[in-house]
Amino acid sequence: MIAFGGDYYPEQWPRDTWLEDVRLMAEAGVTMVTVGVFSWGLLEPAPDTFEFGWLDEVLDLLAQHEIAVDLATGTASPPAWLTYQHPEILPVDRDGRRLWAGSRQAWCPSSPVYRERAALLVRQLATRYAGHPALAMWHAGNEYGCHNAHCYCDTSAADFRRWLRATYDSIDAVNEAWSTRFWSQHLTDFEQALPPRLTPTFNNPSQVLDFKRFSSDALLSCFIAERDLLHALAPGVPVTTNFLVMLGFDKLDYWKWAREVDIVSNDHYIDAADPDAHIELAKSADLTRGLAGNKPWILMEHSTGAVNWQPRNRAKRPGEMLRNSVQHVARGADGVLFFQWRASRGGAEKFHSAMLPHGGTNSRIWRSTIELGRHVARLASVAGSTPRSQVAIMFDFESSWLLANEALPSTDVKHSRIVQDVYAGLWHGGVTVDFVPPGADLTGYALAILPCQHALSPAEVAPLQEYVESGGVALVTYFSGIVDRSDQVVLGGYPALLRSLLGLVVEEFDPLLEGAGVELDDGSTADTWSERILTEGADVVRRFSSGPLAGEPAITRNRVGSGEAWYVGTHLAGEGWRHLAAAMCTASGLHWAPVEGVERVTRYQGRDAFTFVINHHDSPRPIGAAGHDLLTGAAVDMDDVIAAGAVAVVHSAFARAQGDD
Repeated sequence: MIAFGGDYYPEQWPRDTWLEDVRLMAEAGVTMVTVGVFSWGLLEPAPDTFEFGWLDEVLDLLAQHEIAVDLATGTASPPAWLTYQHPEILPVDRDGRRLWAGSRQAWCPSSPVYRERAALLVRQLATRYAGHPALAMWHAGNEYGCHNAHCYCDTSAADFRRWLRATYDSIDAVNEAWSTRFWSQHLTDFEQALPPRLTPTFNNPSQVLDFKRFSSDALLSCFIAERDLLHALAPGVPVTTNFLVMLGFDKLDYWKWAREVDIVSNDHYIDAADPDAHIELAKSADLTRGLAGNKPWILMEHSTGAVNWQPRNRAKRPGEMLRNSVQHVARGADGVLFFQWRASRGGAEKFHSAMLPHGGTNSRIWRSTIELGRHVARLASVAGSTPRSQVAIMFDFESSWLLANEALPSTDVKHSRIVQDVYAGLWHGGVTVDFVPPGADLTGYALAILPCQHALSPAEVAPLQEYVESGGVALVTYFSGIVDRSDQVVLGGYPALLRSLLGLVVEEFDPLLEGAGVELDDGSTADTWSERILTEGADVVRRFSSGPLAGEPAITRNRVGSGEAWYVGTHLAGEGWRHLAAAMCTASGLHWAPVEGVERVTRYQGRDAFTFVINHHDSPRPIGAAGHDLLTGAAVDMDDVIAAGAVAVVHSAFARAQGDD
């Protein structure tokens, strides 16, 4: 079964509304709701005084209507009495300003008081509801780090020093990693180490990197503490928390987090101003599946229509909600949930869309919710299947952190942008992608791509070298492999660790000024970046034809063993990445099938293939799949067309040992 539902906040409504809610949930086909995310203040209205009566009623009511519950621990936002009695738990920003209560996530991840009170609440919840028939999953916290990813208070500083002691053998090792001989930053004791607070000029970038690692770990330890309590008191019930793999959010190292959750779940919201938002959605869904180890995952939140937190919150167009939801399922989601079930009357999110809007059931959104619920029910046989890919993109949260630092060659080099542009080039060719962490085993992939993989270690380069020598094709983009895992330049000529693999050395970076561009000798254009490349065995595929490096290499290819290592020394603009992706797929022996507005992704299980077809175009297009459509029950031929804005899920059986490429 594919779960269907959303966040449910019955505490915002009178009890007589609850009966209407469960009736309408049944009408919409809701099978799962998340309950209790922001309910700490009602569950514990005073210290050590717990009131569970209302939650008992809600869970009993949902169980009676066979609606499963993803029960939240309520620890995402502490109650007013706690922050009033213990203002020291409130987070402090880099400028030294305390962030007060009145919104959400007003807590410091290192606060022992917060952790103690959170653990007490979790223990009470787990003890009371461990055997409840509605309980299907635990939801620890909520969107960890969305608003409190980095706290610079004295408590965090002390915790940071404890983290440094556990990470490094000695203070001398910290000095070596942080290059403290520069600017007289040498430390003689761990007690002298501080978070990277506001300083007269640039912070030490290696210190910033370690602080971001620490901050991710501090939040993760909060999750693990809750998870371990839940496992002990409610054995057998999976524990998750909702990631934020969307729109360049990179505050947590989700590769590390993914190892600690029982089920990977994600929240995703599209950028209303982005005409290609559906491509960013596809990338985020593929990355979430990568975090899940190429296993099914859960879409814990997305929106039926407009959100409330972007500058201009447009409504979704007719059919867009359905297309968004089906895209996530196509790329591995076994659950389609929304924020939220019933639109709130008050508060900061009162204009955020919901499954049941303010206008009630006589609304376009409600009719779309009913339609989607019926479609999700028809996709029950898809559950447990997963897409397959022969293309891997290496994604590194730490490289994203590093490229957000100051004092770099160009402020325009953004990790999220280069990853998205490279991904979009492949998406337009109908190529399904797996995301993998640095150092991953690349066996079985025909093409591996490293987009702005700024930091690398020798241990992470070794499997890439072996992959290429064994016949794989790799593509590395500019500003990759420049620093080690302490953010120190690897000497020996840029990019030193990749120099022999790529058959070149970068003599000098020459980033482009804002708004400037250059041309390549095939007529394509580039922006943001250029560099002086000296080949050392690599073949020149494309050269700059304009700008200060006219005539110099821009794209190269080096044959290593039985494979190839390609390099791109600029940021291709327009359709440049698409053309390069086509060339790379051809070199890798992969099928290249331009989508022309129609996205096709296949999930496999056993001999069953489920091809999801989503028409993002404003006119009918060939469906490009044969079998029967699970959504309509109709037989489908390859030459049939899919209507503008429509979706189909074509089921067929196959006998191949390998999946799609």
